[in-house]
Amino acid sequence: MMSSNQKPIPKFGVKDQIGYVFGDMAGSFVNLFVDAYFLTFCTYALGIEAGWMASLFLVARLWDAVNDPIIGTFPDRWRLGKSGNKFTPWIKLFMIPLALSGVLCFSKVPFEGVMLHAWVAFAYILFGMSYTGTSMPFGAMANVVSTDPVDRSKLSRARSIGGGLVGAVALGMVPVFCFDKDENILPERFTLLAIIFGVLCVISYLLLCTMTKERVREVKKEGEKFEYKKVIKAALKNRPLIGVMIATIGSMLTITGSSQTYSYIYKEVYHNTDMITISTMAAMPFMIVVFPLIPKMVRKFGKRNVILITSAVSFAFSMVKLIFFIDNVVLYTVLNICTMIGQTAFTMLIWALVSDCLDYSEWKTGVRSDGSMYSLYTFSRKIGSTVASTGIAASLGLVGYVSGLNVVQTPEAVKGIYYVCNAIPAICYALQLIGIGLIFNLDKKKTDEMYSEMEKIREAKNA
Repeated sequence: MMSSNQKPIPKFGVKDQIGYVFGDMAGSFVNLFVDAYFLTFCTYALGIEAGWMASLFLVARLWDAVNDPIIGTFPDRWRLGKSGNKFTPWIKLFMIPLALSGVLCFSKVPFEGVMLHAWVAFAYILFGMSYTGTSMPFGAMANVVSTDPVDRSKLSRARSIGGGLVGAVALGMVPVFCFDKDENILPERFTLLAIIFGVLCVISYLLLCTMTKERVREVKKEGEKFEYKKVIKAALKNRPLIGVMIATIGSMLTITGSSQTYSYIYKEVYHNTDMITISTMAAMPFMIVVFPLIPKMVRKFGKRNVILITSAVSFAFSMVKLIFFIDNVVLYTVLNICTMIGQTAFTMLIWALVSDCLDYSEWKTGVRSDGSMYSLYTFSRKIGSTVASTGIAASLGLVGYVSGLNVVQTPEAVKGIYYVCNAIPAICYALQLIGIGLIFNLDKKKTDEMYSEMEKIREAKNA
């Protein structure tokens, strides 16, 4: 019940959606930059072997995947501050370490040997844990902003805009700013960008916490304790969540993997890093065109079918790039842009599907554990990132890629780089089709039934 000195929280609206755009921009400023260029920075600027980076990615990301469920329980176990908000206080706690970790990842420190490798490992692990600390409460926050499925679809779409803006505009400028005319990287420029992105990260998170309001308050019985075993049991029985997790592993192969390989394929295969900017920034007008079409397609076909249709189209384009060696950089870039269809639709809709999965758990078990259940979903994101980062770094070593500045790669290594880079999206869309097409089982009829019953249950709890 609201006290007389508290201001009423306004209804869900455009302000909440704009705040959620800033929320995804905040994490993306650091996360996408590290995902796309940390491997490049370490192998070229610091001269660290790709094989060692593969080991670091494997260990660090597996640890990151393990600590996701641990950190995910924090909001369910404890409340910070006096606001009564469940998630925004945790975002404020971790946003400064996240911004700082991005700067450390792109610092050309005067270390060598063991000290250099220890520094790189420390910076990367700090980044992973800090990003978990902000991204987990940000994602789970959608479930306490509104209980309306339509509102959550709007938040999901808003979230895709934030990451899309940073990926297309901010990251699109990296090759122009951080590579010289001979395609060599400029390490100090990476450090400067990391500082700028860190500041923008903090500002954007503060805008999220100010503009997007938490409205749903949990009603707990007196003496009720949090039991993580119940969360695990509920997750194992949550077939829609398992399907979404498998599809997300595929999605993260592209988000992490493709962004990491752009600099290698355009530098070593096509000798044209300027096309990275064109390929990356093309996502923005593409998203502008797709943005108004997605809701119409969802109304006509449903979220699940839209993902399946667009993923199938993108899988076909991906197979063309993989089977045929494309010599022309313009043709390759056009095909690359066409493969974005499935990923764009998936990114715009996946968060709404995740919210459906969290409510499905409450519907079946009667227990609400948004933070913990969401952290199990993010576990799949980390697994996808781990497989992508480790697999790419290891594959580069296997095909003969040699680390260091101004190194000329062998023809065999160049050909190997091409096939490594283009196998990633094909695997991605195959997993999306399996996860959403064969395992996820919440069609429109079942979803409507679930929300109708959930509304009655929540009304009874509040009464």
